[in-house]
Amino acid sequence: MRAAIADVTRATAALHLQGISKRFGATQALDGVNLRVEAGTIHGLVGENGAGKSTLIKVLAGIHRADAGSLSIHGQQFDSFTPRQIEAAGVHFIHQERLLPGSFSVGEALFFGQEIKRGLFVDRRAQEREAARLLDDYFAMRLPSGALVRDLDSAQRQILQITRALLAKPQVLVFDEPSVSLVKQEVDRLLAIVRRLRDDGLTIVYISHYLQEIESLCDQVTVLRNGRDVAVVDPALVSTAQIARLMVNRDVGEQYFRAQTQPGPPVLQLNGLGAGRFYNGVDLSVRSGEVVGLTGLVGLKSLFGLLKPDRGGLLLNGQPLQLKSPRDAVRNGIALVPEERRTHGVAPALSVLENITLASLGRFSRWGLLDGAAQSRESQRLIGELAIKTSDHDAAVQLLSGGNQQKVALAKWLSRHSTLYLLDEPSVGVDIGAKVEIYRLIARLAEGGAAVLVLSSDLPELIGITQRIVVLHRGRIAGEFDSSSTGSDQLLACATGASESRHDGKKYSPGDPPCPRLKHQSFRSAIPRNAGWCGWHSAVRCWYFWRYCWALRSARPTFSASVTSATCSPSQPCWAYWRWA
Repeated sequence: MRAAIADVTRATAALHLQGISKRFGATQALDGVNLRVEAGTIHGLVGENGAGKSTLIKVLAGIHRADAGSLSIHGQQFDSFTPRQIEAAGVHFIHQERLLPGSFSVGEALFFGQEIKRGLFVDRRAQEREAARLLDDYFAMRLPSGALVRDLDSAQRQILQITRALLAKPQVLVFDEPSVSLVKQEVDRLLAIVRRLRDDGLTIVYISHYLQEIESLCDQVTVLRNGRDVAVVDPALVSTAQIARLMVNRDVGEQYFRAQTQPGPPVLQLNGLGAGRFYNGVDLSVRSGEVVGLTGLVGLKSLFGLLKPDRGGLLLNGQPLQLKSPRDAVRNGIALVPEERRTHGVAPALSVLENITLASLGRFSRWGLLDGAAQSRESQRLIGELAIKTSDHDAAVQLLSGGNQQKVALAKWLSRHSTLYLLDEPSVGVDIGAKVEIYRLIARLAEGGAAVLVLSSDLPELIGITQRIVVLHRGRIAGEFDSSSTGSDQLLACATGASESRHDGKKYSPGDPPCPRLKHQSFRSAIPRNAGWCGWHSAVRCWYFWRYCWALRSARPTFSASVTSATCSPSQPCWAYWRWA
């Protein structure tokens, strides 16, 4: 291992932080951290949740002021600095959060703060043209003219952030967990872009919990633990297991845990459930003591009353159930841990105690008054059971690391003794040590008799922690697999439709479902029902006709010999279904 420690004694560094220390109250977040990044390299930064990565990056960005230490960028020394000074020195950041306003067009988001003007006014058309040119030149990405940020997928938003940073001609780019919300194909594209930026002469700092990405991408890796830098390693000479051991200071051992129980009677049964364009005709059951994996689905909102299904039925413990709101789901013992834990899973400004008891306040109240002592006992019990790292149960959840916030979100439902757990991407943004603890907890839930439904895009994770995996493709169940006898390749082929001839060049008939890429399958369906025939509504009708024609143009179709022989693929709409009014 000692031979693998990288030699960082080169003469000039693009970025060099020395002896950085930062304290928040009684918590020592950083304790003399050193980070040296050589010019023209990709330098990884890893550590478990709470190790100090986020604090170090905020110090580098000028958001937090360090209590001690110094910074040099290409030899220029900084003792104190502001975000504006850091940007002027050529350091820019690509954050995992969606920082670009969703209502902005691509051009507006790209040139926000540096608008293209004609005289005194912003030239929006010129901005859109230049944005299209830059995205095409840099990344061969073509978007419809006037596309809004909220209509872009996660990978496209990342590329938009990167392009915006490149406009400032940076010398150093810092990627903060850029792949958290991306699927595998999008991650591969992102890594290729990062390598290309390195090859073009940029210096990259890459922060990630995914050690496979770090191993394949980085030239050097700095490992943080408990606010200190403990090693700088060459990922070509060490394994991911060795890096993980440096992060947590122990052998991680077996990463996945699968419940060792015999499933009981069905807790959840879906019969032909459908919700708009998201999914259709889903038949699924989850039994007591069973962990079922789900991949290829948009989310679990219909099962928690957030998205009202428009067809099919739902049975809970054999009884028909209609969920009109999340309150109905909670009353019936259904728990949801959403992917966006900071916005929907926990209340960041509230304390750990308040979050844990939030869903079961009725148990802790008498005559309308809360029993603070009972709340304290319950929170302390669950903090101990789940090994939540917090200075006190009165500490605000927003001060905890991502992995500990996820544990608090789970503890909230454990306090209520839920019978059905819906876990949406439970390990996203969580370090390897916290992942193992979450996997162990999921197995314990099933062994205690609960039914668990896990939605994840991490296929090895699903194979490791579930008994069955259900794969959805284009809103329908494409296959069901026994986790103990399947591989990632089979699941990926099923999820992408590669193993289904039905979705690969088949001639469509009127009984088949329409292409999911089209919001409206005919011009008539694109017009609001209340559009009448007076002069004004005729104008409205013309407007919708124009929008529909624009959708046709944006789809860039390829015609077959005749409409009746049209085929459907992910890149080609079903022309056989386009009926004109």
